[in-house]
Amino acid sequence: MTVYVDDAVTLWRDRRWAHLMADTLDELHAFAARLGLPRRAFQDKTSGAHYDVDEALREQALRLGAVAISRHRDRELVRAVIRNAKAQGRGERP
Repeated sequence: MTVYVDDAVTLWRDRRWAHLMADTLDELHAFAARLGLPRRAFQDKTSGAHYDVDEALREQALRLGAVAISRHRDRELVRAVIRNAKAQGRGERP
């Protein structure tokens, strides 16, 4: 099982944000807890089950073993991870 973090590209409130996603929701929640993210920060949307992390938390996630994925270099992998996150958001996967 793998936890992924994409590029911190979304600018919001003067910070850049990335998406933390995983192969399973259990793994995603466990990893987010290790980062100190409260469960209420979980975004269970049809756009994709994920946690938003700023650049500092993204770096911490990478240090803890998350796999960096880039929308520019890893297009097929990013598409697969997002497809999985969308399915999780719709309740189609555990």
